[in-house]
Amino acid sequence: MFGFRRAAVVRVAPFVVFMAILALRGAAPSDGSWGFDVRWIYAAQVLAPAALLALWWREYGELGRQNLPTLGEAALAVAVGVLVFVLWVNLDAPWMTISAGSAEPYVSLNAVGDLHWPLIATRWMGAALLVPVMEELFWRSFLMRWLQAPAFEGVQPMHVGLKAVVLSTFVFMLAHTLWLAAIIAGLAYAWVYIRTGKLWVAVVAHAVTNGVLGIWVVTTGNWQFW
Repeated sequence: MFGFRRAAVVRVAPFVVFMAILALRGAAPSDGSWGFDVRWIYAAQVLAPAALLALWWREYGELGRQNLPTLGEAALAVAVGVLVFVLWVNLDAPWMTISAGSAEPYVSLNAVGDLHWPLIATRWMGAALLVPVMEELFWRSFLMRWLQAPAFEGVQPMHVGLKAVVLSTFVFMLAHTLWLAAIIAGLAYAWVYIRTGKLWVAVVAHAVTNGVLGIWVVTTGNWQFW
């Protein structure tokens, strides 16, 4: 029983820390009354979960070298990641959006309206490198399999049933403002995980989506997607 609790904690805790700091950033005033640019709170939002992931890395067997994707699986991940990006930026009609309680867009401009590259780099690296690993460990490796069976470590991805996929995707949706896009993304990442049996494929797909999205946001100025 203790082993199960430990396995759950190391997959849940980084995500909980990330969301807690996100809530702090959302509550922070934007008038400078805290004495610093509150956008830099995102650096802590990246570093704190990253430290936990590094501390517990050896406990994530699904991310071991033996589970790295093949060339074909990597190509599938890239294709799915790009497709999710295209759908994400087009599924933004008002009725597809949950705005209540959402954080302010991460507008990475300086006082004169120029691009603030240190902020951009911090945000992009967090979204493209940290978030995919942290979220896939939580949403797919833990939650989706735990919904299938409490002893989730013994659940093979291809044996996850429809109920667990739907329920985990529904909760995934609640954590995003673009609910319809989030449903499609959650189902897509779950599908590649189940199809290949490798969490790394879902991580790569998620990373491609977030990485391309970040580049697109910066080049187009559509900060509402950040």
